[in-house]
Amino acid sequence: PRDLVDAMARQMKAEREKRANILEAEGFRQAEILKAEGEKQSVILDAEGKRQAAFLEAEAREREAQAEAKATNVVSEAISKGNINAINYFVATKYIESLKSIAMSPNEKLVLMPLEASSVIGALGGISELAKEALGKQKGASV
Repeated sequence: PRDLVDAMARQMKAEREKRANILEAEGFRQAEILKAEGEKQSVILDAEGKRQAAFLEAEAREREAQAEAKATNVVSEAISKGNINAINYFVATKYIESLKSIAMSPNEKLVLMPLEASSVIGALGGISELAKEALGKQKGASV
């Protein structure tokens, strides 16, 4: 019975093709699942990184604010003790920081503003006086 043998061969071939199709579909399914899981993990890690960066930036801003507050207190104490050089130093640093931020501005504008070089130089002189006083106190304390 040649027909029977041919029918059985066709059935076996159909079964093999069916199994091959199932395995191929399962492979595609697994690949899609793995791809989706990878993308999910990537999004999670990215979000965690952004969260950590935001936390560190906030912490840095907080520390800068604390340092600024401490510097202001030190200058305030120096002024209350009659040390005018302290206020000159404080004003000069703020003045220079302002000029720096203006100079580094991404705007493509030219800003002309009066610059009182003599007051900046005077403030820098006050800074040197403060440094001399501080060094003198350090040397006196270490002797």
